[in-house]
Amino acid sequence: MPVQHRRPPQVSGAPGVPSAALVAGLARFNSAPFATAEAALLECCGSRRWAHRMAAHRPFPDLASLLAASDEAGYDLAPGDIAEALAAEPAPCLHHDAPRAAHLALRAAHAAYESRFGHSFVICLDACPPSQAVDQVLAGIRVRLTHEVDEERAVTADELRRLARSRLVELVIEGW
Repeated sequence: MPVQHRRPPQVSGAPGVPSAALVAGLARFNSAPFATAEAALLECCGSRRWAHRMAAHRPFPDLASLLAASDEAGYDLAPGDIAEALAAEPAPCLHHDAPRAAHLALRAAHAAYESRFGHSFVICLDACPPSQAVDQVLAGIRVRLTHEVDEERAVTADELRRLARSRLVELVIEGW
């Protein structure tokens, strides 16, 4: 369960990031060797098909184009690709100073979710303040446990796309 604590990415740029830094980061991403870009993209979404497609479609003229391509590639993922991406997601974790009860509650909620749906729970928390992350995750699991399998599959795919977008913005701004 990846927990994202940043604000949602802006399509025209990233808040607080000078446009020159964004342009430079995108240029470095676009010019990176294919294998390097593909490996970095796998950190954004664990589907090899998605990462290969994104690396192959470079260069991207701007962040909006990169994010649009990410969405398109995400919508085209087959169930096996989504399963591969879910398997690559990091294990849930909290800050070490979080109360033991919070750790136990999250562990139990994740176990219930995985038992019901057969894969890990993913949620993008970009718009959520860090102080509310545990509550949002627990509320999300509680709501999503009521979903039918097909409905949850669609929600999970959407959350993976949102996570990939967020991670792409981070990659372009900080990772190159």
